[in-house]
Amino acid sequence: MALPASRTYIDIHILQTVPPANLNRDDQGNPKEAYFGGVRRSRVSSQAWKRATRTHFAERIPEQDLATRTRRIGAALTELITDGTGLDDEAAARLASALLARLKISAGKKEGDTAYLFFYGRRQLAAVAALVRERAAELSALDDDQLAEEIKLMPVQEQFSTGHPMDVALFGRMVADIPALNVDAATQVAHALSTHAVELEFDYFTAVDDEQTEEETGAGMIGTIGFNSATLYRYATVGLHQLRENLTDDEAAVTAVEEFVTSFARSMPTGYGNSFAHRTLPSLVVVAVRPDQPVNLVSAFEEPVSVSAGLAEASARNLAREHGRAMRCWGDAPAYTGLCHTFAEAGDTAELLKTTFGEPLAFPQLLHGLRSHLTDTLKQAAR
Repeated sequence: MALPASRTYIDIHILQTVPPANLNRDDQGNPKEAYFGGVRRSRVSSQAWKRATRTHFAERIPEQDLATRTRRIGAALTELITDGTGLDDEAAARLASALLARLKISAGKKEGDTAYLFFYGRRQLAAVAALVRERAAELSALDDDQLAEEIKLMPVQEQFSTGHPMDVALFGRMVADIPALNVDAATQVAHALSTHAVELEFDYFTAVDDEQTEEETGAGMIGTIGFNSATLYRYATVGLHQLRENLTDDEAAVTAVEEFVTSFARSMPTGYGNSFAHRTLPSLVVVAVRPDQPVNLVSAFEEPVSVSAGLAEASARNLAREHGRAMRCWGDAPAYTGLCHTFAEAGDTAELLKTTFGEPLAFPQLLHGLRSHLTDTLKQAAR
């Protein structure tokens, strides 16, 4: 089936209030921050939330259908070759090294490691192991030159160039040594920013030594942890056209969008999770399907929200107004919008959100509507 002729972007806008936490620490161990609109904001890096999203995938999708990112691809391939061939670890490792040599990835400091993290699908690596499994005994008996010649005839690189798992298709892959293995990311994730100014605070803590005697005084340990609390604006966008190209299948592309929206909305970085128990759910999720370009609405908070109470509601109103201003100015109305929020149904905030984004839906209904719209979009493009 032909690719969609036009571009289609799925923008995800999220407001989420987080209690005292240190989700994503800097080199000093304190929560990351940024200056925006002239004030200091809480910040969570895009890398941290992408990692959290990928981890959430693992809870929902079979392991074999996902990717992994590691330097230790040699050890993983060795294990796959050993399984079912009867070869010992040394012979299997030799075959694995010969196969990976075809990729010409720079070697790391440790034997068998690559110089950088390599992002690959588990099924892709299994397909590479399958290239030698039936001939494992025969190939292991060859000398190094003969083995290299036999491996040259095998489509090793092709196994990593097709059949991409969902997370590689979404987040992309860059291999500096081998441009042919690069996969253009279908997803962009912004750094999450607080909609208001924040101040860094410190938790001074002590820990008691359970075994100290009554005669002993003082704490067994003393320390501090930096933290802040914030209502965060989170944004990501998915290019359906690029995702469709990476996955080469319409239904798989739509499913990948649905899974990404789910995991992006429900995931949370785990930094100091045991100390702060900071996991919350968003108070607002807006999904907008655009045929023109992605639009990050962070400018809604360039002037920081400054109310003394109700930061989330004030932020939601700012977001709705900014979306309305952008449409009036540029004339770029989304092809589809879906809204899910937790604000009081009878309040002014709920009414403004409804006027701007449409009837609020439960999150499963939002996903269902999004899936139907994207499915229809791809069907129309294929005609």
